Amino acid sequence: MRDRLSRLTIFGASLAFALSVSAAHPRAESVSPGQPNQACGSPSPIDDGWKITSPDSVGMDGAQLCTIAARLGQRSTAVHSVVVVRHGKLVFEQYFAGYDQPWGQADGQYEFTATTKHDMRSASKSVTSLLIGIAIDRKLIAGVDEPVLKFFPDYTAVKQPGWDAVTLRHLLTMSSGITWDEARAWTDPKNDEPHLVTEPDPLGYVLSRPVAAPPDTLWTYNGGGTELLGNIVERVSGKPLEAFAREALFQPLDITDVEWKPYKNGKIAAASGLRLRPRDAAKIGQLVLNRGQWNGRQIVSADWIAQSITPRFQAVGYFGGTLFYGYQWWIGRSLVGDKEIKWIGAFGWGGQRIFVVPELDLVMMTTAAQYGQPKEGLAAIDILSNIVIPSVRDAH
Repeated sequence: MRDRLSRLTIFGASLAFALSVSAAHPRAESVSPGQPNQACGSPSPIDDGWKITSPDSVGMDGAQLCTIAARLGQRSTAVHSVVVVRHGKLVFEQYFAGYDQPWGQADGQYEFTATTKHDMRSASKSVTSLLIGIAIDRKLIAGVDEPVLKFFPDYTAVKQPGWDAVTLRHLLTMSSGITWDEARAWTDPKNDEPHLVTEPDPLGYVLSRPVAAPPDTLWTYNGGGTELLGNIVERVSGKPLEAFAREALFQPLDITDVEWKPYKNGKIAAASGLRLRPRDAAKIGQLVLNRGQWNGRQIVSADWIAQSITPRFQAVGYFGGTLFYGYQWWIGRSLVGDKEIKWIGAFGWGGQRIFVVPELDLVMMTTAAQYGQPKEGLAAIDILSNIVIPSVRDAH
């Protein structure tokens, strides 16, 4: 359940990976066995709404993409999947067996394929942001400047001084100023995140936190604010969060195999509980890339997408301060040769990543089990920056 992001920098010198596959990462087959001349990483047709083609047909070097497994295999990166989409078409996928800690299941060794759901962890936050946008599009919420306490009249008794100034926008940008610390060890009683799991009323816990700074002045990573956002969606829609998400987002995206895990008190974990197939998670990235459209249908407004991916705060203390933060979306860049390539990301603890690269019309998604590892997330950014982006031939 724990979903705290590593604070190490994801930029810097390239990892010194060699080109040999480690036995620690046996491949879980993603294609039908026995197919003649089956290209490495060729996606399986599973009738999930994706159009499938070869990397070379969309201007990518398929042979270069085939070095991903070797690059991962040199070290115990615990990556479970890599999915690549270009020009709206699925062009590459690979899956790797390995250890995992899936929510609500036993820790252990698992096989991963195109039809295996995986914890998204904090990438759930980015999906919750999309649901807020849909609620605003449907006029269930007037806008991001609505005060948070307007939606929680039943929590007046726990209100602390300063909460009246906190709006939805402050929760979306993690700039509410409320006292919150997820950077401590999970067992540290001063870590606020475990309280979302253990408290009989996690919403009450969040709303009772004191305000340490005026809104818009202090960026602090805060899953508690996302829990409030998810509950606001429930309150304005009159539906459980998962039911609203299925109707408003997942069904229009042809996502049918989805799970959103609850906390012990039964409330859906808006900040960290989503489980999706990697190919379906890549659809979330494609939706953002397409400014809210999927197969010609506008699912969330283009304006909301634009607002969500606009850099609003330096993400101080996370990944060496190299990232910006929007509405529950990260904004970063990769250095490819002598050129900076900007991207938008949904990040989840353990190495769950959705990267959206507008300049190249590209989406890359990874899942992993790098929970608590000092190099958590480094494999994904290495693959993106040193293999996937450079494999694009028609933009260089």
